[in-house]
Amino acid sequence: MGWQITNFMLFLVVTGYGFYLFYKAIYHRYLYLKLGVPADFKQRGKGRWAEFLSQVFGQKKLMKDPKSGLMHILIFYGFIILQFGALDLIVKGITAGKHLPIPGYEVFSLMQEVTVVLILVAMGYATYRRYGEKLTRLKRGWKPSIVVFFIFFLMLSVVLSLSFERLWLELKFSGYAPISSIIAVAFTGISSSTAYGWFIGFWWMHLLILLSFLVYVPQSKHFHIMTAPLNIWYRRSEPVGRLTKLDLEDEEAETFGAGKIEDFSQKQMLDFYACVECGRCTDVCPASNTGKVLSPMHLITKLRDHMVEKGTAVTGKSPWVPHYLFATDGAHSVVTEEEGATSWHESDKKGITNIVPTLDWHKSTWVKGDKKPEQLELIGDVINEAEIWSCTTCRNCEDQCPVSNEHVDKIIDLRRHLVLMQGSVPHDGQRAMQNIERQGNPWGLNRNDRATWTGDIGGIQVPTVKENPNFEYLFFVGSMGSYDLRSRSISRAFARLLNESGISFAILGNEEKNSGDTPRRMGNEMLFQQLCADNIEIFQKYWVRKIVTACPHTFNILKNEYPEFGLEGVEVYHHTQLLDQLIQARKLNPRYEVKERITYHDSCYLGRYNNVYDEPRNILNAIPGVEVTEMKRSRENGMCCGAGGGMMWMEETAGKRVNVARVEQALEVNPTVISSACPYCLTMMEDGAKMKEVEEMVKAKDIAEILEQSVFGDHPIR
Repeated sequence: MGWQITNFMLFLVVTGYGFYLFYKAIYHRYLYLKLGVPADFKQRGKGRWAEFLSQVFGQKKLMKDPKSGLMHILIFYGFIILQFGALDLIVKGITAGKHLPIPGYEVFSLMQEVTVVLILVAMGYATYRRYGEKLTRLKRGWKPSIVVFFIFFLMLSVVLSLSFERLWLELKFSGYAPISSIIAVAFTGISSSTAYGWFIGFWWMHLLILLSFLVYVPQSKHFHIMTAPLNIWYRRSEPVGRLTKLDLEDEEAETFGAGKIEDFSQKQMLDFYACVECGRCTDVCPASNTGKVLSPMHLITKLRDHMVEKGTAVTGKSPWVPHYLFATDGAHSVVTEEEGATSWHESDKKGITNIVPTLDWHKSTWVKGDKKPEQLELIGDVINEAEIWSCTTCRNCEDQCPVSNEHVDKIIDLRRHLVLMQGSVPHDGQRAMQNIERQGNPWGLNRNDRATWTGDIGGIQVPTVKENPNFEYLFFVGSMGSYDLRSRSISRAFARLLNESGISFAILGNEEKNSGDTPRRMGNEMLFQQLCADNIEIFQKYWVRKIVTACPHTFNILKNEYPEFGLEGVEVYHHTQLLDQLIQARKLNPRYEVKERITYHDSCYLGRYNNVYDEPRNILNAIPGVEVTEMKRSRENGMCCGAGGGMMWMEETAGKRVNVARVEQALEVNPTVISSACPYCLTMMEDGAKMKEVEEMVKAKDIAEILEQSVFGDHPIR
């Protein structure tokens, strides 16, 4: 009896201390998060149940990789089941053998032992993927591996405790406890008191490992166990990818964008804690894939490290517990002689894409130095400008992230600070924005030449809003469709198809201005808001109710971001959506054969931003003679062409060109045509084909151009 009381008191002291350390580790990290800009968590949490349940309990995002998804599901649900077993085991240790009053206890026991085996199998496979299969995206070393030892010894302590419990209580062999029964048989002959001693030993082993794991979790990447569900609950609501609006008229604002870690919102900081470091984001990033220094995973983890280190300095609260075991001097920063250069070499690359040079760069440059965290500049010391300007804003990282981290908005906030506060922009990008400001287009061509493309379309008139005031659809042509010689053919093809269908449409002509997508994605919120206001004023002037455009970037910004600035009651369509509707309504008849093997390249701003995947394919499938073949990376996981986020106007100087990599992926399926539904993508695919010297065998065409050929049966008018 005396031992039971002593054991119980020790249990209370040890468990209490463990929970105290757990609370302390979480509370200190909460204090760091509070340093950020307050977020409206209450508003963000409305109407989230369906998606929350599918992601957290259905593991929907994880199942994008079925192998690791199934492995994680076993571990996730296994640990939920084992928590009841852990509670039951604790009760046994402090009550001298009594157990929880669970109905069908024998079945419960069987479930516990089966779960132990399944978790060990899942962890074995996880270890194999990391160290046997050696998946490039997964980190290796003692830090990523410590959880393997935690879980292995935790499972071992469970089965050994249960085994010696059977010997102590002299329980017979049972099919409801097969593993512990078999182990117990191996120790048959030991006395009940000896078995009890071993039981208590392994019981304490289980308790100490459990508490150590509890304390370790918030101090590691496994903090996602607690923060990921919160992050998913408070994720961005539809529309995805919409950027936050800056109040440029706020006279009390001292800065715009993110110039220091505290400039990020508390929700953005929650992302830092939620990161699993699974590398899925980096594995699909077009920048990482082609040897640029940007790695979405490292972007998040570096910001997290800096937040913790600076938070420690500001609050005076150590992130590590017990704090006396850990040193908190110094801070991590990027140390490199040549900014923006990885070890990418065309001669020794493996496959079309390769993330190894980017991973190696981060591993070698992120080091702990003697500087205090308060002395470090967020842009420069933590995240360098080459990382910031490598992003194409394609959102493939966000689409793959199993914890709903949002990477792009953080990069845009960093760009906003560079542009609005420091005036620091790559030369090519600065020139494009100046041209947009002066002439309304990135080339600086005469703003009065915007409607020149309508001059010769086989006798078809393209009316302006003044000439056809009763139009149904406003065809918003955009700068590419108006000025770029190659993209003008898309505008002409689409105008012919609209005319053939009998749709009443009009254009703004020289009154049209740039949509503002390029300035906004490059961080020039001031220029964007001016263009946005001007365009909305013109739409209201001509009572625009429906807009159609051939540019996904324009489509996205008009549909998803203009409403926040006052655009109301306007339906926005991409030209593939309208063309698909017209074919289904039999207003367009693709009757002439187009004998081509076509692979379709998904535009990021059409697909991942707006979930338009089927309409372009419907159009191709409706054209006689067309054979549609899919690339390995298509639809939700289609790789970016490299032009988004303002990269259309900036030259790539590091690694491999993104568009060349994407064309190589297309060439794997032996197409005669690479089709697209975006003027940016068309340009990049065509340039990539030229660089691969296959432009004579493989053409790049817009969906509208291919449909035009089938509807009219002639050579497209150029």
